[in-house]
Amino acid sequence: MKLIVGLGNPGEDYARSRHNVGWHVADAFARKFRIDIARHEKESMTGEGRVARGTVKVAKPLTYMNLSGDAVRLLVNAYLDSADDLIVVFDDIDLPLGKLRIRPSGSAGTHNGMRSIVASLATERFPRLRFGVRGASYSDVRLRDYVLDDFTDEELPLVQSSVDRAVDALVLFARGDLKRAMNQFNRDPEPEPEPESTT
Repeated sequence: MKLIVGLGNPGEDYARSRHNVGWHVADAFARKFRIDIARHEKESMTGEGRVARGTVKVAKPLTYMNLSGDAVRLLVNAYLDSADDLIVVFDDIDLPLGKLRIRPSGSAGTHNGMRSIVASLATERFPRLRFGVRGASYSDVRLRDYVLDDFTDEELPLVQSSVDRAVDALVLFARGDLKRAMNQFNRDPEPEPEPESTT
């Protein structure tokens, strides 16, 4: 089994916030494969389905961001033999808006949800997908206020295209091809070709 965990905060107030982009990606992946994230277990909402001829569980912890590790530890202990089969999707203020970074391991950085997971699992050796949320409007705003604000209307098209790319990267993870996901999605997408002039 592969376990995809999208980080976020429960509640309508947070639903469209930058901090909840991990949930947005988890929901988009579940929609693509008709997985219903409807089961309440292990302090998370989960759903399970078949992807790339294997079983994938998608989870959205309900513990609030700073205690994400409590839920992830329960899920990992219940379903996985190795943390290599876990990938955590989360927002990253240190990356430009829409930028993706996939790594097989690494430190938690400044993200409190990831700090909680690293502490709870007692290891940094598990894959993660960082989703950049630092837009042009980020300047003197307090970090906490910025990530808890909603994406602006101007940001949404780029956010949606990057959510779609993140889903494609997770498909490769589900296939057991994390290296290909890194090679393909850690670089910027190719620009769309200009339409040929008909005049």
